Amino acid sequence: MDMATVSVISRDILYTAILLSAPTVLTSLLVGVMISILQTVTSIQEQTLSLAPRMMAASLVLIITLPWSLKVLAAFTERMITMAAGAGP
Repeated sequence: MDMATVSVISRDILYTAILLSAPTVLTSLLVGVMISILQTVTSIQEQTLSLAPRMMAASLVLIITLPWSLKVLAAFTERMITMAAGAGP
């Protein structure tokens, strides 16, 4: 296996990981910012207030994006198996 193949595989792994985690991370970020703005406006200084809404939003996004995530993972697995089959002796 040469360096070009390793580079392609590494790039594909990182791209797939970012692609799969982006919806959940961005949703958690947006919900956290909205809760922080609400806390600032209402002068509530409770640090644990944003945990439950962020967890629920992240869970909901995971459930909604599950079919898409499985398709992305299936395509990734197929690419990796094809590359492994081509790298054999």
